[in-house]
Amino acid sequence: MSEPAFIAVDWGTTSFRLWLMSRSGAVLAERRSSEGMTTAMRTGFAEVLQAHLDAIGAPEDLPVLVCGMAGARQGWVEAGYIDVPASLSSVLDGAVRVPGQARDVRILPGLAQRDKNAPDVMRGEETQLLGALASSDTGEKLVCMPGTHSKWVTVRDGDVNGFATFMTGELFEVISKQTILSHAVAEAEPFTGQHEDFRAAVLDIYANPQLTSNRLFTLRSGQLLHGLAATDAKARLSGIMIGLEIAGAHSTARRETPVVLIGSGALGALYEGAFTALDIHYTVIDADEAVRRGLLAAATAIWP
Repeated sequence: MSEPAFIAVDWGTTSFRLWLMSRSGAVLAERRSSEGMTTAMRTGFAEVLQAHLDAIGAPEDLPVLVCGMAGARQGWVEAGYIDVPASLSSVLDGAVRVPGQARDVRILPGLAQRDKNAPDVMRGEETQLLGALASSDTGEKLVCMPGTHSKWVTVRDGDVNGFATFMTGELFEVISKQTILSHAVAEAEPFTGQHEDFRAAVLDIYANPQLTSNRLFTLRSGQLLHGLAATDAKARLSGIMIGLEIAGAHSTARRETPVVLIGSGALGALYEGAFTALDIHYTVIDADEAVRRGLLAAATAIWP
């Protein structure tokens, strides 16, 4: 059986994921909970971590490497940001040790883009980048990380040149539940990236992003005048939002640039459907696997 080498933690705003890992990257134990930063701020970061370490019987001398919101200003210990352009390896140099802990606990920094016209930050996604691109550091790539706030990152020869955040998931949630379109999408059934209305909406809005607010209202008028079904309307809404995001990402990048999609589940499948509809070359890396690989690469460098 593999010997445990370190503990990897992805600490989000509302989620907590912990893996006991060997030096080869094998997962020996795993813990998941909803004890994200917002919970840990009340109950204590050290207490949350220790409870999970006790649950898996982690040896007391094992180091812990953390990425995500635990390093935010309002988190456990502020880990700050590395300014881009920067190499992904520079993230390792910015790891901050948590004081007052018996074991060695370190938190990785985020990335910051300080352009006054396009300021942006990421925290946690830089570790996914590190893991996803560890074995592919040549050429230019666009990395897409879907989510509530999707990230698109321009990477060239292992260096992060810039990135952009799109509030796609949050806007989809607000529009579908708190606007007049809530009536059009109520009682919709699940759909996939192969749905005809989804793909048609992606293609249309990619070509006509300036018509977004108009296309959104057609979901309501289509229901009133043509009996547009709720599932079809919601598929169109999703296609509009994702297609608009892709159009935005391509506004500062060449369309032929290959895309690395770091995603999983139903949301990842929707992006795959959108890329296929637009004939965009892409590869997929599972999001959980990417963050584990990134933490493994960082831990190996920090504790050789």
